[in-house]
Amino acid sequence: MTTIYLIRHGQASFGAKSYDQLSPNGELQAKLLGQYFNRILKEEPYVVTGSMQRHQQTAHLAVAECFSETNIITDSAWNEFNHQQVFAQYEPRFNEPHLLKQEVENQADPRAHLAKIFESAIGRWTDGDFHHEYDESWPDFKNRVETALQNLCDELAKTKPRYAVVFTSGGVISVAAGKLLELNANRTFALNWAICNASITTLRLVGNEPQLLSLNEHHFIKAEDPQLLTWI
Repeated sequence: MTTIYLIRHGQASFGAKSYDQLSPNGELQAKLLGQYFNRILKEEPYVVTGSMQRHQQTAHLAVAECFSETNIITDSAWNEFNHQQVFAQYEPRFNEPHLLKQEVENQADPRAHLAKIFESAIGRWTDGDFHHEYDESWPDFKNRVETALQNLCDELAKTKPRYAVVFTSGGVISVAAGKLLELNANRTFALNWAICNASITTLRLVGNEPQLLSLNEHHFIKAEDPQLLTWI
């Protein structure tokens, strides 16, 4: 029976011109993840990563700590939705990432304010009236992720590795979990907001069907230093 670990990338660079690179904190999170895998995985895993830089960086830093010779397969089907476009379609000035960061940082409760913006922006994206305004609509993203998950499960059912590790993003993990839990879009993205950087969501493969075992495990980071936990 195969255990699948879905990994959210380490902390990226919120508010920078390019979000798609790990911060120094994100690099440390990835290394802690790899050290944890070194303790719990008994053999080399099957490893897949999205093609985004933050996915690739997290994967290589983590794998270097445990199974450094493991082959890493890149599959862009595991990429995140275009969050910058989702924010910008909700509020055009947020097309400049530093303006979004600036607004959030000027609030008494930055995380709560960003959560409110995120909820509104996602609500617009998932509203059927606006699908045509996005490069990738919500139904297309959902279908892409669900197909990627099923394709992975079909492959693992044939090859039967003991472990599989997928390095991806919070939105992708939320859609995968949401499908298994039969959640609507609002509840799916409520999960997304809760998933912390470099956390582990665990699935068990039964035949070629995945079952959700756990969501958003991050105790291995918290045990090292609670200040290392991040959600943005």
